[in-house]
Amino acid sequence: MDFEFSAEQKVLQETIRSFAEKRIRPNVRKWDAECTFPRDVFAELGEMGILGIIFPEQYGGSAMSYVDYVIIVEELSRVDPSVGIGVAAHNSLCSNHVFTQGTEEQRKRFLTPLASGKAMGAWALTEPGSGSDAAGLKTTAVPKDGGWVLNGTKTFCTHATVGDIFVVITLTDKTDPHHGCTAFVLEKGTPGFTHGKKEDKLGLRASDTGELIFQDCFLPDENRLGKVGHGFTDALKVLDGGRISIAALSLGGAQGAYETALGYAKERVAFGKKIAEFQAIQFTLADMATRIEAARLLTFQAAARKDKGQIVTKYSSMAKMYASEVSVWAAERAVQILGGYGFVKDYPAEKFYRDVKLNTIGEGTSEVQRLVIARQVLKEFE
Repeated sequence: MDFEFSAEQKVLQETIRSFAEKRIRPNVRKWDAECTFPRDVFAELGEMGILGIIFPEQYGGSAMSYVDYVIIVEELSRVDPSVGIGVAAHNSLCSNHVFTQGTEEQRKRFLTPLASGKAMGAWALTEPGSGSDAAGLKTTAVPKDGGWVLNGTKTFCTHATVGDIFVVITLTDKTDPHHGCTAFVLEKGTPGFTHGKKEDKLGLRASDTGELIFQDCFLPDENRLGKVGHGFTDALKVLDGGRISIAALSLGGAQGAYETALGYAKERVAFGKKIAEFQAIQFTLADMATRIEAARLLTFQAAARKDKGQIVTKYSSMAKMYASEVSVWAAERAVQILGGYGFVKDYPAEKFYRDVKLNTIGEGTSEVQRLVIARQVLKEFE
């Protein structure tokens, strides 16, 4: 197996790293404190093709690989996970659902502005009373006059208040919650569709998260995305790829926390010498570097398999679960190495600590990932 990046991928990595250092890092603390969604930065990312990474050029995309995708999300998240998760949610969830399940007409109408960066995408599955549990879904879509009427509320939706195009999973058959879900795609400004409150979060505060509200919202059948009753099944397929991007997000956060701790350890003097010279600190840094590298290998393996067209359910869940838990562990260790400075906002350790926790929750908790992995490995021995 070749673990080396191609010359083009090395240039890509350098380009994204440079952009993140120049355009993102100077603003990280301000955006976090003010919960500011950096529209100008996402506009620039759109011009760079980063909002259409994995989609064909005919729809305005960049036609890059999932390996490229991981490189991009990791580099952005290394500086600010709030930007990384925005790129991940836009590409993997909303845009990819339209690409994989949409008709050609829907792709031209919705995917083209998304992939070209002219529109921000949002994907809504979670509700106040249901997350991974499809049986708890309450948002309904009822047939009427050649279309559907939607009623309900979605929550924890990335880009809820700044999005332009939305994919929403609804319940269309109450007698069969697991196979009675259907997806729809709609635009901001559709009558009966509004956004609710914006969430005030622990971390990822520059990433927009909020509610979507549907009150007798009529959509023509041409806005139905995929077959009736296939919404949740299609959503699971979308999440297979999405979890690779969350693993990349986790990698970036872990790497950023590790570099913060390493840099501090090489400068901080205690008891007459730099703390990096103490074995306790060295062992912690060694463990951090090793676990991050293991997570990186799992993540790039999942991405490489996805590029080959293989089923990646097990591998994407493994990468997501492990990388997300490593990011939380590494960020906590970074805070510990910085000591009191790790607890104040003058240093980025505390922000990474807050940001990375979402990685073990979003797009399927660690507990759900373990269930997915267990089911996959048990199937292999049937």
